[in-house]
This record gives sequence, structure tokens and C-alpha cells, in this order.
Amino acid sequence: MKTTEFTTRLWLLMVVAPCLLAQGQNAPAVAPRPNFVFIIGDDISAEDFGCYGNAGIKTPHIDRLAAESLRFTNGYLTISSCSPSRCSFLTGRYPHNLETASELHGVLPPGVAMFPQLLRAAGYFSAQAGKTHFGDDWNAVTGPAVAAFDVGSASKEGAGPGGAGQWIERLRTRPAGRPFFMWFAAHDAHRPFGANKFAGANRPQDVRVPPYLIDTPETRRDLADYYDEITRFDDAVGEVVRELARQGVLDNTVIIVTSDNGRPFPHSKTQLYDDGIKMPLIIRWAPGGLKPRRTEALASAIDVAPTILELAGVPKAPTIQGVSLVPVLKDPRATVRDVVFAEHNWHNFAAHLRLVRMGRDVYLRNAWPDLPLDGTRDSPSANDLRLARAAGKLTPLQENIFIAPRPAEEFYDLAADPLQAHNIVGTVDPARLNRMRALLDRWASETGDSIPSVSERTPSDTDYVTGKKPGGFKRGQAPGVSTRAAQINRSGPVRN
Repeated sequence: MKTTEFTTRLWLLMVVAPCLLAQGQNAPAVAPRPNFVFIIGDDISAEDFGCYGNAGIKTPHIDRLAAESLRFTNGYLTISSCSPSRCSFLTGRYPHNLETASELHGVLPPGVAMFPQLLRAAGYFSAQAGKTHFGDDWNAVTGPAVAAFDVGSASKEGAGPGGAGQWIERLRTRPAGRPFFMWFAAHDAHRPFGANKFAGANRPQDVRVPPYLIDTPETRRDLADYYDEITRFDDAVGEVVRELARQGVLDNTVIIVTSDNGRPFPHSKTQLYDDGIKMPLIIRWAPGGLKPRRTEALASAIDVAPTILELAGVPKAPTIQGVSLVPVLKDPRATVRDVVFAEHNWHNFAAHLRLVRMGRDVYLRNAWPDLPLDGTRDSPSANDLRLARAAGKLTPLQENIFIAPRPAEEFYDLAADPLQAHNIVGTVDPARLNRMRALLDRWASETGDSIPSVSERTPSDTDYVTGKKPGGFKRGQAPGVSTRAAQINRSGPVRN
């Protein structure tokens, strides 16, 4: 038995035993434990909710929820890629500490504790509905993730085009008398944008065109279609809140709304710029009060697991690398971390980038700068960029995704350059640069990050130029495999 698997089993016994004793006939009466509803969108950047300042999008239900919640303005994902991000949330671990699961469609290693699994062991009913993607399957809970849920999606049937078709059913058919945890995952706003009863809810003339895209009618329509899928996601969130209120459990339910990665547009999804890895993070915790609040405290996706466990009164497993956000929930001026880290691994194209942010400083390191990183390419917006590039009409920021070779290092001052348009790695104070280099070095060393050799890395399964998928693809070595990073529980720097 592997060390991690033994540790997890031992920890489950340590959690289960006290809970079973507490359920004995002579146990003193205690306040009911809070319920949890974790709602995760698909490919949605933080700034694409109204409550995050986008006046051009219709998200009334999420905005109303945010008015009763704590809204994080500096929440960071650990990766901007679908399945690795979800696995990171599920386990509270960095993607490379999940080895094969650090790459798109990779499978979770056995024996790593998942926070819904710990909740189940403590007496919670745990259910999943909607998109899964904890491995190579979008529509079924498979592999180690099976242990996380009492009930999971069997297929896409019944989930509907937005992925929310079974959410209310899960709430209505849950066992009575047990605290519950729900993992509700949408397909919105993942491409392709299909039939939608909210089509036309958001007008092209009202969308916010990021400066790294081309402001054309086609791009505006592309963004409006994307907004419409977010509006459908918003409607599903509203249905969940109404059902919780109807059942009389809303004020004893912690609601978390977030996303797995940035919008499915160039410069966002898969990229380590803010529009790719900054997550919306809204937490409604009734005991904290219902006044709208915001916090600038840094938060990482791996912090969600220990936060939920602490609120549930369940000990944090030693495999969890995140830190609890409960101090920030109690006082938005509090901080629990000074640094956040993120990574970019294989997502159809070979890549190995790492990021650290501390304060206003952001540092990126690219192990394979010879490779292009144009990222998402199957959209009218991407086509507009390619056409404008051929005509020599791109700004330097718009040109960024096409640069090859890439910079081996990037450094941005978010206070002076929030768009991350100017790489100042060659002009910044060397002391600032070296401090960030040292933080990234320490994190990589302590957490067992690794760089596969060129001959062993997972190759691109898509042609950079045509976008077609040639045959003969074979997955290579994922980061963390050579160091057995799944057996490493150290988190790297949290406080500076």
C-alpha cells in the first residue's frame, strides 16, 4: 500500500470514530452542522459576473447572492485547465501533486483524500450533479472520485445543456436528518455555445471586449453568446437558492460559487494571466452576516477544501496543502496567505509554466519557451485575431499569444500594469525579481514539482497551425511523476 493511501485510510478512521461516538445516545445536544453547496461554472473569468464590475452582463441571481456574501477579489486557481482544476479543488492539492491528474483528462492517483470523502466519513450526505471531469470522463464519476460522493452523475442524460438539470432533484431527494454537501457543476460556459433559452439576453453592443481581443462584430457576438451561457448558469444558481429557502435550510447552508478556469477565449483559458487564473469566489455564510462584503485577501483554489472542513468541524487531512479561509470569512481584512502559485501543464499542447504572485508582483517561468502558447483557438474571436495579425494590425498585447519563442521569464507589476501588458523582467529591481525567483524555486522543491524531459513530455495532440488532431497520440510523463509528488504533502511557502 502506498504511503499516501495508508495516510488517507488512517485519517478516515481518525475522523469516523469521533463522529460515530458523537452520535451515541448519551452525546450532548449540539447545534446542527452546516450544509454546503459548492457550485462551479465551466470556463468563466472572474470579471464576467455583474457583481465583479461587468455592467454588460446579466447575472441578477449571482449578484443578489454576492450581496449576502463575502466576495473575494484576489482568488486564484492553481491551473487554468478543466479537469486538473476540478481535481485540485476536490483534493486541496496542487495539480503536480496529483501527478497524472495535473494534465487535461489525467486520472487521479489512488489514496489521496478528497474533502467530500472526509465529509461522508463524518456523517454528511455527499452528492454530485452535472459535469464531472475528475479524469478522462466529463459525464461520469469514475476512478478514486467515486469515494467522494454517495450519489454522482451516471451520464449527461438529465443534466441538460447547461449541466444543471439534476441540481434541484439532488436537493429534494437527499436523506432527511443528515447534513449534506452538494457539488453542482455546470457545462456553462464551455464551448461550443449551443441552444439556449437565454439566447439574446446579452446584447453584443453591451459586452466588454478585453483589450487583447479585436473589437469586431464577430467577436462581440462571440462574447454575447458566452454571456448568454453565463446567464443560464446564473439562473441555475438562483433556482438552487430558492430551493434551499423553500426547504428552510438556506441560512444553515454555506454556498460557494466559483469557476474552474478562465473564459474560453484567447489570452484567458489555459493561460496564467489574470483572466485565465483569477477565479470568481463568492461565499455565503449566514453566521457571518448578510451585509455585502468584499475582501482583497489572497486565496487559492486549494483553500476551499480546508475552509469547508473547518466549518463542518472535520479535521483537515494531512494531504491537503491549502489553508482555511475561515479567518477571512470572519474578518474580510484578515489574511491567511501572502503568496499564491499556479501552473500550466499539457492541455492539448505541451506546456510547462509556473507562476507566483505576492503583493503587486507576478512572476512567470517557462521551462519550454520554444513552444508557442496560443491556447484556445476554436472561436470567431481567435479567428479575428489571426486575420488582424495577417494584416499587421495587432497591438503588442493582442500579439502576445502568437509570440514564439516565448519569454523564459515574465514579471508584471499589477499595480502599474493590471492588464499584464508589459513584461518588465529585464528592468525591474533585481531584488524584487530574485525574491520571486526564490519563492518559486522553494515551492517547486518543497512540493516536488518536476520538468519532464523533452523526449518524455506529453506531446501536443493538436496541430498548432491547422487545429486538427492527428492520430497516434500517446500520453507522456506528467509533472510530479518522477518525484512521486503525490506522496508529498508539503505546501511550499504560504507566508512570506
